Amino acid sequence: MQNLYDINAPKKATNLSLNSDLLQKARSLKVNLSATLEQALKDKLKSVEAEKWKQENKAAISAYNEFVSENGCIGDEYRHF
Repeated sequence: MQNLYDINAPKKATNLSLNSDLLQKARSLKVNLSATLEQALKDKLKSVEAEKWKQENKAAISAYNEFVSENGCIGDEYRHF
């Protein structure tokens, strides 16, 4: 599968604002903020890209579903389960 972003790109320092209590509790538990945010952004990007793909392919998915409802799945005659 193709990567959603360049995993070898250099790290870049970033300023952001967080709820102060959330930050304090995360730090007290020694949560790696950079790794946690990077994973959350990766998950979000994956979700957004999946939704974008579904929208871009909506017509084809609909046409395929219509074909299956009228004709059954391709290869149904060969299935034994």
